[in-house]
Amino acid sequence: MSARKGAEGGRSALWQIRTAIDPRQYWLLALGGLLAPLLAWGLASSLDGVDKVFLPGPADVLSRMWSWAVEDELAGDVAISTWRVVAGWALSAVIALPLGLFIGSYRAVQALLEPLTDFIRYMPAVAFIPLVMLWVGIEEGSKVAIIFIGTFFQMVLMVAEDVRRVPLAQIEAAQTMGASRGEIIEKVIVPSAKPALLDTLRVTMGWAWTYLVVAELVAANSGLGYAVLKAQRFLQTDKIFAGILMIGLIGLVIDQGFRLLHRKAFPYLAGRH
Repeated sequence: MSARKGAEGGRSALWQIRTAIDPRQYWLLALGGLLAPLLAWGLASSLDGVDKVFLPGPADVLSRMWSWAVEDELAGDVAISTWRVVAGWALSAVIALPLGLFIGSYRAVQALLEPLTDFIRYMPAVAFIPLVMLWVGIEEGSKVAIIFIGTFFQMVLMVAEDVRRVPLAQIEAAQTMGASRGEIIEKVIVPSAKPALLDTLRVTMGWAWTYLVVAELVAANSGLGYAVLKAQRFLQTDKIFAGILMIGLIGLVIDQGFRLLHRKAFPYLAGRH
């Protein structure tokens, strides 16, 4: 009887709000969530009347990915695109983290900079391409600059919001104990905001990858985004799919790396992440 209740409790835990589930169940569900769209895609592409020019099947895309890897420098495209994304994202983080910290900590800085940041973040990154080409040129710096523009302003506001979520009671307690403003930032605000800041870096890394194709519009001759755009001109739909899937796969690996880092750095929050 108790074993039955335990089994029922395990099944019902799947539908409890924000309740941890068994790791095996989690990975089975994750695998199912990944495989279901692939199966639907394979079924749709195999229907009569579906032209492979418009919807190639998974086997066609895997074949194209293999030939790309063997004959057409897939590894080089992956490496240069990853470098561009990481460089633009890292440059954003180096500037956005301290700036967001000050915006979130001081109302005067918030009043001075947040409206301007809000204003600029709604401007599409692609609109800056002519200016970037004029100011930076058409070398690697221009690709990094586009990714920087696409992620920086969003990151600043997210970091500021993470800082503002630090409970005011903690800050007031530190003030009561005689802590200086620098000590409050260093020993109260930053440690309390660290988990949220790492999540912000993870999310903005995803955004950085979404700007890759835009960045590689700027006189590129290599990279995954460039390969996708080139394939479009020659109606190589299977290569377009292969490039998109490769970007998604790289993003998934990086995202899981961030999640693992979060669990290792903040084990007390592992049940929530």
